[in-house]
Amino acid sequence: MMTTQTVRRVLEEASARGADFAEIYLEDGENNNISMTSGRIENALSGRSVGAGVRVIKGLQYVYVYTNDVTEQGLLRAARQAAAALPEAQAKGCDLVLRAEVMPQNSPVRISPAQAAIARKTDVVRAAYAAAADYDACIAQVRVNYIEWNKRVQVANTTGLFREDARTYTRLATMAVAAEGAQTQTGFEGPGAQMGFEFFDTVDVTRTAQDAAKTAVQLLRADLCPSGKMPVVIGNGFGGVIFHEACGHPLEAAFTSKGESVFAGKLGQSIAAPCVSAVDDGTLPNAWGSSNMDDEGHPTQRNVLIENGVLKTYLVDYLSGLRMGSASNGAGRRQSYAYAPTSRMSNTFIMPGNDTQEEMIATMGDGLYCCKMSGGSVNVQTSEFNFAVSEAYLVRGGKIYRPVRGATLIGKGSEILPRIDRVGSDLALAQGMCGAASGSIPTNVGQPTIRVSEITVGGQKGE
Repeated sequence: MMTTQTVRRVLEEASARGADFAEIYLEDGENNNISMTSGRIENALSGRSVGAGVRVIKGLQYVYVYTNDVTEQGLLRAARQAAAALPEAQAKGCDLVLRAEVMPQNSPVRISPAQAAIARKTDVVRAAYAAAADYDACIAQVRVNYIEWNKRVQVANTTGLFREDARTYTRLATMAVAAEGAQTQTGFEGPGAQMGFEFFDTVDVTRTAQDAAKTAVQLLRADLCPSGKMPVVIGNGFGGVIFHEACGHPLEAAFTSKGESVFAGKLGQSIAAPCVSAVDDGTLPNAWGSSNMDDEGHPTQRNVLIENGVLKTYLVDYLSGLRMGSASNGAGRRQSYAYAPTSRMSNTFIMPGNDTQEEMIATMGDGLYCCKMSGGSVNVQTSEFNFAVSEAYLVRGGKIYRPVRGATLIGKGSEILPRIDRVGSDLALAQGMCGAASGSIPTNVGQPTIRVSEITVGGQKGE
């Protein structure tokens, strides 16, 4: 890792051509992956990634240079390249007083994954594989991945900030494929946390794997979903992917600061039903999307995005904050040193209300209950979305009628938020990887069960 002396020299070099701001980010990461397919351990791979990135900002222009040569000479070379790419201006000088800090841990690790024997890790993988493979005779294929990675990060900039953080992630992902004739369907479960090997004391490996298999089998035997406009109840946990994509991304300052979001310029305005409050909280202990500081060195925060339907704040990184005249609120994130940071979500969820899932379904008449969501697409400028539903049930007369497959939810986040008329008390979070301009990062999506009074459902069966 970098010494104070090296950091000072690199930042001075990066500022030599008149940059308003210079930053260096260094990471040293290790990862391990064990995968099992067709009843045998297929891979047991380890790797290490070390590198650094230098960013310089002049006005609202920035240059980013990264390197895996983390010697002092390599870092100085990257700093010179970044400085040289800016329009030359009068140097302002750089009299740095660095305040070195190691961030306190909000997500303590009790058992370092490196200390856990490989046999314990493969036992976890084998147990998950057996649980999914034995669930039903139509399970044709199972793949289980055990994933761990550890990362040490240093960030320093010309404001004098110099902070260091450590992060440890553990995850188990199970994919099950059910087949009948030429038809196949897939189920997936991937719980994870910012924890050590003690994570497996908190998660039921067998149940997780069986849930993946259950989804695949149920989809295989389900009827096709009808299409049309109807009330929809969206389940907790992975149901939150709709808010994450259709509303969370448009609240990132990378878009709002440029007027490229449907929610730009709407602070203080009502954008959702009064029963809706939403939060992005990077401070949750041991949560998948948490960290002690963001990737610009700012402490993470609990940011209330929407309160009782009113838009309260955006997710702000340093550069977007310059455009908006606003301070960062700990939302600057990146996948690795190969990416410049930008505003991103961490653990984003709709806050719990007082309704129950049973009441929502019983009073909805005919509609759709979406238990789990999967991938989709979003236009940030308009908040138009199209999401696939991985587990769904038709509701007839306020009662669950039968499972269906092939459903999609279509609409605009800006129109759906005001149509949420029920919010449950069963808040749950689900783990995923979010891809955007600064790479793929761990994020939690979540919500309690909610009901939308009307939404367009795309399906393959007319009814």
